[in-house]
Amino acid sequence: MAKSTYLENTLLNLVLNNTAYTPPAAVYVELYTVSPGPGGGGTPVSGNGYTRMQATFSAASNGTMVNSANVVFPQATGSGWGTISYFGIFDDPNAGNLLYYGALTAAKTIGAGDQLQFAAGGITVTES
Repeated sequence: MAKSTYLENTLLNLVLNNTAYTPPAAVYVELYTVSPGPGGGGTPVSGNGYTRMQATFSAASNGTMVNSANVVFPQATGSGWGTISYFGIFDDPNAGNLLYYGALTAAKTIGAGDQLQFAAGGITVTES
């Protein structure tokens, strides 16, 4: 996974300039059909029953964290969501700031009635 420019700048200012930062109370996973980049962008899924889903993470160990519980998206409605290839982690359920982003191990096409899920341990965030 990669860090967003927002998060990189926030961490640099926190550590080196003693700039206050209030971490989010929760983080949310967003699905994409086209990859976001360091500044955001990409093509997030929208409509047809889609919503970002909250994720919880384990304590960091050796510079790595994994989601500690399943992240289950609702069933797609209408014509579905298309082919999901990427995801991002945000600090808000609807808008907010992109924190991390990455590619799925394998793209998944989500049609009407399909449901995407990340099993516990399925999302790995590593600082290097």
